Amino acid sequence: MTRTYAQASRELLRNSLLDGLRGLLLERDWSAVRMSDVAAASGVSRQTVYNEFGSRYGLAQAYAQRLAAHLAAIVGTALDGHPNDVLGALHDGFAEFFTDVALDPMIASLLAGDANPDLLRLITTDAAPLITTAAEILHGALADSAWLSMSDDDAERIARTLTRMALSYVAMPPEGDRNVAADMAAVMGPAIEAARV
Repeated sequence: MTRTYAQASRELLRNSLLDGLRGLLLERDWSAVRMSDVAAASGVSRQTVYNEFGSRYGLAQAYAQRLAAHLAAIVGTALDGHPNDVLGALHDGFAEFFTDVALDPMIASLLAGDANPDLLRLITTDAAPLITTAAEILHGALADSAWLSMSDDDAERIARTLTRMALSYVAMPPEGDRNVAADMAAVMGPAIEAARV
């Protein structure tokens, strides 16, 4: 499907605003970021930020959804790069994702110990949009993989399970002595192999 100019412009604006937010979060905690700060960092009016996201929580939710989509894209790329190696693909994909998440400034704000109930809601009680976003992208990667060859139902089921598992580690990082990427590959690899036709 070809995007219209208006769609491309809106996507560019949205990404610019989210990039502006990320830059601010590298300097300060989420609790100290105002919508006007995001507007100034992006070179737009505060009203433009409100028009795009509706509220501060909407801004955080959009940022988190972009991060969830990044998860799915990383794992999809790892699948493409490891033909006929499910364990290697899962391990490398999740290792990269967990490394990226550990460095993300929004996640750092979430885990800093300060009370950030709005951020915590994003990955717990209000996590449905994140799960849906990431699972749809990962579902496409699994279903479209030339070498996995699994049914659409299995691809959807596995994508949702992988997404839920990965996002649970964002809210509660693993103990320091665990290789979570290896654990996830060991648990989910056999399920994926069993689903291949």
